[in-house]
Amino acid sequence: MLRGNKGEWSELYTLFKILGDKIVHPGDEGLNRIPDIIYPLIKVLRSENDGDFEYLINQDLVIVSSNRKELVRIPVVEFAQKAKVLLQEIKNNDKTFAVCEIEEFMDKIHCCSLKASSSAKTDITIVIHDERTQQTPILGFSIKSQLGNPSTLLNAGKSTNFIYKISGLDSSEELINDINSIATRSKIRDRLNRILDLGGEFKFLNTERVVFSNNLVLIDSMLPQIVSEMVLQFYSNGISSVRELVQVVEGVNPVKFDQSHNHQFYSYKIKRFLTDVALGMMPATVWTGQYDATGGYLVVKEDGDVLCYHVYNKNEFENYLLNHTKLDTASSTRHEFGQIYEEAGEVFMKLNLQIRFVK
Repeated sequence: MLRGNKGEWSELYTLFKILGDKIVHPGDEGLNRIPDIIYPLIKVLRSENDGDFEYLINQDLVIVSSNRKELVRIPVVEFAQKAKVLLQEIKNNDKTFAVCEIEEFMDKIHCCSLKASSSAKTDITIVIHDERTQQTPILGFSIKSQLGNPSTLLNAGKSTNFIYKISGLDSSEELINDINSIATRSKIRDRLNRILDLGGEFKFLNTERVVFSNNLVLIDSMLPQIVSEMVLQFYSNGISSVRELVQVVEGVNPVKFDQSHNHQFYSYKIKRFLTDVALGMMPATVWTGQYDATGGYLVVKEDGDVLCYHVYNKNEFENYLLNHTKLDTASSTRHEFGQIYEEAGEVFMKLNLQIRFVK
């Protein structure tokens, strides 16, 4: 019996939903449908352990085939019905769960796993008809579901640690131990603010891993400094919204851009960063700029609607990412950050970057 969490079942729900609808609706920056645009769905391509399968829309039927051999024809309405059933089960269950009725239908359509075998960022591959370009591109989409806990955009790791040199602070062992012993619920923020209250200043040096730093520089040469300021503001001020943090950083202007004509330097650069993370860039892997999720995102809303954020609709996609993400605190023990440490008579602290979606 197959068991999965809300996010895993959401991937299968997305498959059923878009095949049942026969179209994909684009979304705006506020997670609302854009009424004048639809993308007719031609087919879904899915890789399973036992081969590659194609789900082709043919009027009111879905033709399932593999290796150009037709396997079964299923009415479109069955996919729509099973999507409704699965949506209710996802809403009614917590943690991991099984859905017997859905598993039977999966066998019928030759779908044997909740998650298709795919590359790192692509959860589903679809072929749509783009009426503006009159093309039928094959596009890989990442699926983000609001039915469970908010998913991460950028996962935490030692590679996402930012290192800051602390100056203006008494670096006695007693004081360092005293600050590091702060164990409140918001211990990292409290440690950092204790340092600031004592006259300490934080200066960004580099990221813990050079690959991540180079990835950031590839996107924009100023990005390490900009993101490090966002991280510092998050831990010191408690502001988590990426959009609000960008506004704060614009006020600080850490890289001294000429803002006399109201150029949106920081917003523009952070949108590029979020887009590259969303579509392929991972901190510990050398980033070439080659997108993995070539289509964009499919977002499963709490009401079950599925919205498409297509890279063709660049503005909506970037604004969606900016408006629906926040910085989050990962495990400081696992990723080894949030404590003062000493090297060669100077003191430092690492702060970690993790970005999560918000509902």
